Amino acid sequence: MSLTPAVRDAALRWIADDPDPATRDELQRLLAAALAGAPVAPAEELAERMEGPLRFGTAGLRGPVRAGPSGMNVAVVRRTTAGLAGWLAGQGGAGGLVVVGRDARHGSAEFASAAAEVLAGAGFEVRALADPLPTPVLAYSVRSCGAVAGVQITASHNPAADNGYKVYLSDGAQLVEPADAQIEAAIAAAPPARSVPTAPVAPTDPAELLDGYLHRVASLPRGTARRLRIALTPMHGVGGAVAVHALRRAGFDDVHVVRTQAAPDPDFPTVAFPNPEEPGATDALLALAAEVGADLAVALDPDADRCALGVPDAEGRWRMLTGNQTGVLLGDHVLATLDRAAHPDPLVATTVASSTQLRAVAAARGARYAETLTGFKWIVRAGDNGAGLVYGYEEALGYCVDPPAVRDKDGVAAAVLAADLAAARRAAGGSLLDALDELALAHGVYLTEAITLRLPPERRAELLARLAADPAPLGGELERPAPDVFVLHGERTRAVIRPSGTEPKLKAYLEVVEPAPVSAGAELAAARERAGKRLARLRHEVGTLIGAPDAEGALDGHEVTGQ
Repeated sequence: MSLTPAVRDAALRWIADDPDPATRDELQRLLAAALAGAPVAPAEELAERMEGPLRFGTAGLRGPVRAGPSGMNVAVVRRTTAGLAGWLAGQGGAGGLVVVGRDARHGSAEFASAAAEVLAGAGFEVRALADPLPTPVLAYSVRSCGAVAGVQITASHNPAADNGYKVYLSDGAQLVEPADAQIEAAIAAAPPARSVPTAPVAPTDPAELLDGYLHRVASLPRGTARRLRIALTPMHGVGGAVAVHALRRAGFDDVHVVRTQAAPDPDFPTVAFPNPEEPGATDALLALAAEVGADLAVALDPDADRCALGVPDAEGRWRMLTGNQTGVLLGDHVLATLDRAAHPDPLVATTVASSTQLRAVAAARGARYAETLTGFKWIVRAGDNGAGLVYGYEEALGYCVDPPAVRDKDGVAAAVLAADLAAARRAAGGSLLDALDELALAHGVYLTEAITLRLPPERRAELLARLAADPAPLGGELERPAPDVFVLHGERTRAVIRPSGTEPKLKAYLEVVEPAPVSAGAELAAARERAGKRLARLRHEVGTLIGAPDAEGALDGHEVTGQ
């Protein structure tokens, strides 16, 4: 590919307007190589960097740390914040407080400083938290401080090369439409980064805010049992110290942390992908759990808004629970221990991509149930803008266990509540696996699985168009809660197909349900075996429908590439 005049001119304009000498030099070197016709394809890379701005996806901006409008850099952060500031002023928030936080990824300190300075230059009061902290602490701070907005610099569980920009509004929840599109329009209209007004901002000691958050989280346990040994990993992220403090404040002081993953490290050197869902990501955690004889294993993602649980089986073999298993366990625990005088009409919510078992649990516990589109920005606004919401979860390891305080997923709070449940079960001579068995006996066997298919954008669009044209894929009923979300209902089966909001992927979420067996033991094992066989058939059918080449088995928890 040769360098086009349009790409060349766009790069020259960006270089001229970039206030950061490091990324300005980076783009200049790439442009010089492209102009010289270097053989390492710099023209293609330059075109990719200049092809368009980052877009607000499921959870704000996210992209690789690099120069140019399609990357995360100081220039992009300045223009993004200028657009956000203009939009906030137009909504009546001019001069209000904005809290700015960050994780410990590459560029996070610089990006948080750039955002804070632009907000201050626009006349806002700014609290720029001095230390890298979990995203839930920022979400908590927005509401507790009465802020008009909050900005967290984080890419959550993305690869080490990425960073991101997450926005919370005054209600403590993430952006939803039409605010996201309005802010994007304001960003597009913002002046060049070098021309955006800025003002210096002194970092704020977050100790008081963090203390308030920890006090709130420590109050979450419902029971009195505290004898529990916990193995924990923050996966090189910012949640380790905060989670240990929260657990200890709640009375769980027997906590062992994976030493090689305890300190924040933006390179995530011991994991291929810093996401507890990924195969191998929790190997070090489970090894530590076995070594110390733990009762519960907890994995946080790098910004600590997600939480994964590991448990030993009857033979002492450790395994991780799925997001749906943990989600239903915590949901049932919340409802079973809820103060009904304070919450006379409770609501629980999950997403269309999650298991429907929470619906059965809610009905049995006398609670309302809601199902939303994917993302906590929808979960916390379920029903009448979240009125009465006491719990929400999504299958991707996200749990909102204290909606009045944090209107988003919170891995630290979820870990404390999981410890509460596990300690109570241990004190009664049982385990979390026993609790799952009891839920199966009460409501049926729910078995779930996810398929992730990486596709070029044009192939993904073709496949979605084909699904839209078929009134009954797989011979069942078709429901479309959104234009690009397809829910296929069969007899005690469900498949949800949707595109990823942040990556060029197609995702399918499968579920089969077997009626509740009469008793545990052999009958429950037989029901699970029947469910497993039905899930394998559904996996094959859906895999064939979406064009996955090896739908038998290879899709079980893994990502495949579509042609």
